[in-house]
Amino acid sequence: MTTIGEHMTASPHTVGRDASLSSASAMMREHGCRHLPVLHGGQLVGVVSDRDVYLVEALDDVDENRVTVEEAMSQEVYSVAPDAPLKEVVREMAAKKYGAAIVMEGRKVVGIFTTIDALVVLGERL
Repeated sequence: MTTIGEHMTASPHTVGRDASLSSASAMMREHGCRHLPVLHGGQLVGVVSDRDVYLVEALDDVDENRVTVEEAMSQEVYSVAPDAPLKEVVREMAAKKYGAAIVMEGRKVVGIFTTIDALVVLGERL
């Protein structure tokens, strides 16, 4: 059985919920990622995507330096254990249109598996 842990991006970059949206955007650009797990007190509280950032940036009269990550993030987070079967996670992501699965060991973020990671796996298997 192939697991998420075999294909995830380990130790993903994270952002605090109180950080500005502009700093989250800069972090995504710097590290070439599209999703950041959002932490508060070391605990996962959400996920912010590049789409969330673009949506806020497109609003008139909004200063993304004053908007916090918490205001733009999704609190609905799909999380899985590293030993979760790849097939089940991919099916769930497709069914619910999730862009990422946050990989957790207990309460600690240990990885992220995104649609890009899924495409890499698909490419390897074709």
